[in-house]
Amino acid sequence: MTVPLPSTLEQLGWSAFFADQLKDGDAGLASRRISSVHRSRIEAIDMTGPVRLELPGNSNTADFAVGDWILADPLTGMFVKRLDRKSLFQRRPEGGRGMQLIAANVDTLLVVTSCNADFDSARLERYLIMADQAGSEPVIVLTKADTAEDVGRFQSQAEALQRNLPVIALNGRSADAVALLRPWLGKGQTIALVGSSGVGKSTLVNTLTGSDTKQKTGTIREYDAQGRHTTTSRSLHAVSGGGWVIDTPGIRKLYVSDVTNGIDTLFAEITELTPLCRFRDCTHAHEPGCAVQGAVARGELDADRLARWRCLHAENADRTPVMSGPRGNKVNKKKHYLLRP
Repeated sequence: MTVPLPSTLEQLGWSAFFADQLKDGDAGLASRRISSVHRSRIEAIDMTGPVRLELPGNSNTADFAVGDWILADPLTGMFVKRLDRKSLFQRRPEGGRGMQLIAANVDTLLVVTSCNADFDSARLERYLIMADQAGSEPVIVLTKADTAEDVGRFQSQAEALQRNLPVIALNGRSADAVALLRPWLGKGQTIALVGSSGVGKSTLVNTLTGSDTKQKTGTIREYDAQGRHTTTSRSLHAVSGGGWVIDTPGIRKLYVSDVTNGIDTLFAEITELTPLCRFRDCTHAHEPGCAVQGAVARGELDADRLARWRCLHAENADRTPVMSGPRGNKVNKKKHYLLRP
């Protein structure tokens, strides 16, 4: 089945947020959305479908993200400028100083995991932190629900990770998956799928798009329920019935860096208690008059959750580059934190 082309820019994800950025001199330029990013080129779409896009010689494709809105010369296809993003999902690779851009202008970030040995609450927390920091609404999607003996157990564990967190359990191969995710796939809405390799992201994308061009899918290893890495690049696809989906490669190691706001959002119950502590710089570890420790003592706050909050805050502080030197060069402290694949 072929998904029809959008008839207006709004169906492609355009909104007043982007229109308000246009200047008088932009009247003759064409608005286009980036659909894929490669090492030496980027591809874009508009209401007519895929369109030509040329980059100046000094351009770096790493500065662009799938989902970006750009302005281009309608005759030559030459890129002119990128519009500000309303949301940006990014991460700092191990050993890297810069951030790797994953997806831009995403309304809802679907954090995908499966109802098997891949399910890991600590790893899900990291994805939720990145989603909250990005400015996108997070939703946890539990795939392979048709193969699990107790889906409710996975669902309750996921729901406990963040207040009012939507958790959807589904079979990624079933047509019912489209209906379950329809609330986040309205006109012009964009979702992005993130998660480990083999949890069923590409399978779910194939079901959502219903197109003839299928994303490659892999098999599952029996001994640890891990899937084979199949998606190797990020790309934007139209969803049958409306909306857009961005598929992303699996992330084996996800570190937190420069995401203080995301941590505060995920651990809102701790963030809200902090102003009640006796000391403004309370670490919630040993200080007298600590409201957070008091909540733990009364059984109102899980001690393990506080321990994970402390660990993530420490990692974030250690991995976030600080400005130093006469030229303000960013220096990244080195410390290894391993995340189970």
